Amino acid sequence: MAIAAAILLALSFVFGGASREHALRLAVVELAALPLLIMSADRLIRSGLWREHRFALALLGGLAAIPLIQLIPLPPAIWTGLPGRDEMVLALQLAGLQPGWAPLTLTPDLTWQSVLAILPPAALFLAVLSSSQAQTTRMVAFYLAAAVIAVLLGAAQLASGGERLYPWTTTSAGSVTGFFANRNHLATLLLACLPFAAVFGAAVLRRRSEQRLPLWFGALFMGLVVVGLAAIRSRAGVILFGPIALVSLLAAWIAAGRGRPGPGLLALTGGVAAAVAAVAILALPPILARFDVQSAPEGRFEGWPVVASAAETFLPLGSGVGSFDAVFRSVEPLEKLDATFFNHAHNEYLETWLEAGWPGAALILAFLVWYGRRLWAAWKAGPSRERDLQRAASIALLAMLVHSAVDYPLRTATLAVLFALCAAILEKAGKPTDRELA
Repeated sequence: MAIAAAILLALSFVFGGASREHALRLAVVELAALPLLIMSADRLIRSGLWREHRFALALLGGLAAIPLIQLIPLPPAIWTGLPGRDEMVLALQLAGLQPGWAPLTLTPDLTWQSVLAILPPAALFLAVLSSSQAQTTRMVAFYLAAAVIAVLLGAAQLASGGERLYPWTTTSAGSVTGFFANRNHLATLLLACLPFAAVFGAAVLRRRSEQRLPLWFGALFMGLVVVGLAAIRSRAGVILFGPIALVSLLAAWIAAGRGRPGPGLLALTGGVAAAVAAVAILALPPILARFDVQSAPEGRFEGWPVVASAAETFLPLGSGVGSFDAVFRSVEPLEKLDATFFNHAHNEYLETWLEAGWPGAALILAFLVWYGRRLWAAWKAGPSRERDLQRAASIALLAMLVHSAVDYPLRTATLAVLFALCAAILEKAGKPTDRELA
């Protein structure tokens, strides 16, 4: 299982940075998930651990069930009466064809792709539930190291003048993207890794360890995140950095033992402050230019009312997972047509409302209930290795959930797998640790 998990993590990071096209690379990641999925599911069943995580596993089952149910063929008497299918029926009539059996989704091929895209995060989620604390920590350490490598690759992309070292043909030339096709997703990765670096470094202070490398790595990593976000120039990343950094420092203070902040904890804060000051002096004007809506109007906000109106047409069951592009093209106002491509709603909650309707909304609400309960359990507990990791995971999940309101980070395999890792870590907050039982 450890080998299978390592292979999945590596492939998802290198090949999972795009959300569309490049089907062969994404298929490699999905195939790599199958061995881990089978082994981890078998371990959960044989050990009986699945009983302790019934609600979380039900959420995962619901995530897979929605697109699978949408793929079930329906007789014409049923699907032709569903909301939003009038134009499909009219098109068949104009072509002189009789309606046959058809699934609920408007785009069955893309819905199948969505089902397959669930495999990597589902496999890692199940694996972490049955993994030891040491194994989980190594997985988190992988992402910290991978984030550093991604920033270094981004620096090389910047040094090349925005012409080379891009792994995806859909990348915007000149942007700092690392292994991603979208610079916003690199920003999400850095924000999600930030709390883990903070608590890993601060935990050394509580244990009074002579080994200070995690502390200095945490301080340097937090400074690197500031510099990285300045180079990436993701507006959401810049806005979210302040709140995420503050909550991460709070988690670090708890991990350090909740005592009076000493030199070590101040070093973590100082690393962030020094990097912010350097960025403010050297790179503030280009960052502020990204927020100038007069020179670059924000098209995603203008598209949201169109998406919301289309979603109302397909309620209560939605248009089908993966059908956003086809639906939006059919309802996009003519005056809005231009050379740009509105491939997603840039709002996961709104896009889910369109594609999955009431079942999708219910699943999101159920997940938020789960998240709130596990977050409370993690933060009310005292400092320990397990609780420190769970508090960091709750912050990482929050960063990805908030960013999903203005983008689509979880539609990349890289971040979907990271989300699953954090969710599995936080799920264990519902179970007392060995120290608390003692």
